[in-house]
Amino acid sequence: MEVHEEPEESIHRRTPKLPGTVNWGTATIVGVFSGMLYGGSKEASASVSKDAEVTLKLGSTSDKREQYRLMRDAMEKRFIRITRGSIVGGVRLGMFTAAFYGLQNLLAEKRGVHDVYNVVGAGSATAATFGLIMPGSLAWRGRNVLLGSILGATFCFPLGWLHLKLVEKANEESVVVVGSESKRANGGVGGAIERLGGNTSE
Repeated sequence: MEVHEEPEESIHRRTPKLPGTVNWGTATIVGVFSGMLYGGSKEASASVSKDAEVTLKLGSTSDKREQYRLMRDAMEKRFIRITRGSIVGGVRLGMFTAAFYGLQNLLAEKRGVHDVYNVVGAGSATAATFGLIMPGSLAWRGRNVLLGSILGATFCFPLGWLHLKLVEKANEESVVVVGSESKRANGGVGGAIERLGGNTSE
């Protein structure tokens, strides 16, 4: 009895990537690092007032050991605040970016086309979801869901339209460049063939 095995290409077949879609993994990594940078810098700027309080405490005591202890405690607390802010900011923005681009690519795959409506739908759904999981009462969460969906669609429509226009323009320029290069290559080959034919006829 013969067993017919399917070709490996059919098993690992992937749907072609639509123009304008963004790589989910790369966007998530960029979102995580951007959130870490924002959260850390925000906590670092907020630590200025804490440093002023420590400076006042240092001026009120003349004991070197007490001054050293105050400075060490202040540095440890500042490091913990900045680290916590970086982690929290990276997780939040990374989750938002992953959800946004994941939904955007899913809508593009299901609809078979990538347009501004995919961006608007993904932005509205992501903002509404994050508004739902925020702490607060049920009425407050419902307000956040409604406000998030409206703001997500409002902001994502012009950004998505601009992004797709830039991608379309870049694709047109690449097609023009490829076409000019192919014409040059064909012209060079044709000229060489003509010169070769002329030499043989002589």
